[in-house]
Amino acid sequence: MTNKYPVMPKATAVWLVENTSLTFKQIAEFCGMHELEIKGIADGEVAQGIIGINPITSGQVSKEDIELCTNNPTNKLKLKTSEIDHFIKKRSKARYTPVARRQDKPDAIFWLLKHCPNIPDSKIVKLIGTTKSTIASIREKTHWNIKNMKPRDPVLLGLSSQTELDKMLELYKDKSEEKTHDQ
Repeated sequence: MTNKYPVMPKATAVWLVENTSLTFKQIAEFCGMHELEIKGIADGEVAQGIIGINPITSGQVSKEDIELCTNNPTNKLKLKTSEIDHFIKKRSKARYTPVARRQDKPDAIFWLLKHCPNIPDSKIVKLIGTTKSTIASIREKTHWNIKNMKPRDPVLLGLSSQTELDKMLELYKDKSEEKTHDQ
């Protein structure tokens, strides 16, 4: 999700007050602050000791945009979206598995392989948060703890959500049923 306001808005506001002739309203709208806060920054009552951050060098706004807004007080300063924002938006959040739950991952993998053997390893890696080598060792029954493994539902173990699991099972069970009907 792209930010609506600049990173470190108070520090950005300090820099804009000190280095531009933008109106308090323009700075307030750009930084997501109240106009009186900006007036307080200009008077030295607010944000004392905060070092200003240049939004031009950080790529949050262009010098041309600042000049346009300076010349026309009705214009609004707009935050530039960068390629980094698009990358962050697409990147999925890494899932943390508590230490106590990590020992349950092989059981969940075993359950998935038993109930839907044609799920690709890459999908199991994403769903459970494991490695392809662990999946391969369980599939080949060479895992170090294979004798003690019991197939257990990954949702009940807290390793995936029910909706994610249902989507995965539905997608890959359909493919296995189509193959059996064709033969």
